[in-house]
Amino acid sequence: MYAWFALALLSTGYVAHDAFTKNPELTVMKWGWVLVTLYIGPVGAALYVLSCKEPRPGTHERFVAPLWKQALGSTIHCVAGDATGIMVAAVVASLLGLPPWADALFEYAVGFGFGLLVFQALFMRDMLGGSYVRAVRSTVYAEWLSMNCVMGAMVAVNVIVRSQVPGARDVGDVRFWATFSLAVLAGLAFAYPVNVWLVANHLKHGMGTVRALGEGGESLPAPVADHAGMAMEMPEGGVTAEQKTAMAVLTVLFLAAGVLLAAIFGHLA
Repeated sequence: MYAWFALALLSTGYVAHDAFTKNPELTVMKWGWVLVTLYIGPVGAALYVLSCKEPRPGTHERFVAPLWKQALGSTIHCVAGDATGIMVAAVVASLLGLPPWADALFEYAVGFGFGLLVFQALFMRDMLGGSYVRAVRSTVYAEWLSMNCVMGAMVAVNVIVRSQVPGARDVGDVRFWATFSLAVLAGLAFAYPVNVWLVANHLKHGMGTVRALGEGGESLPAPVADHAGMAMEMPEGGVTAEQKTAMAVLTVLFLAAGVLLAAIFGHLA
């Protein structure tokens, strides 16, 4: 475990140096990659190189254009915010000695709140018309779907491992952080498919650059003004209300499945 975290620090240093000195991606994505790599170590660095690191000067827009890279960038953005909130909540819950069920609820609330209100709405408000309230309204649906998948995987891993491995509930034990790292990796993997759907249907932004905001380097369309002259929310690409409801139901069922696994194989209650 200590060797893994040593590799995680080296990987984070590499990603941070490249992102902030060589890569023209958006600043929020630089921080997203750094945080996720800190949590999942060499896996994060490998994903960064394969999907986001500019291979040659001036080629970033074309390099990140494929949908799988756009969706991965969207997932990284989501997980960076959600997992950071979950980590803070997990540390507080450990120090307070909260029971697993209360810990899980606390982690969901803080993770969703931090991911939505800070990493999505606050950091993306300029891309969504400059209004913080509108940014919240524009991103709450996509963030909720992603959070359900992230938390569904993380609650299963966290509760089951902490129930079986001595010391894994103690924030001062390396096994606590190893469990968190494994849970973030699971959350990233299971949140990816829904982010593919969200990006493909223009319900969430993909990976842009400082040279051309938007999807794979294509400039964002000019925001449509409403009757009050304010910029409107992100276009939704023809997705029907029924389709949005169906996807929401699937993510809620996935979250419920994670809770059920935690209750059956761990000590959730």
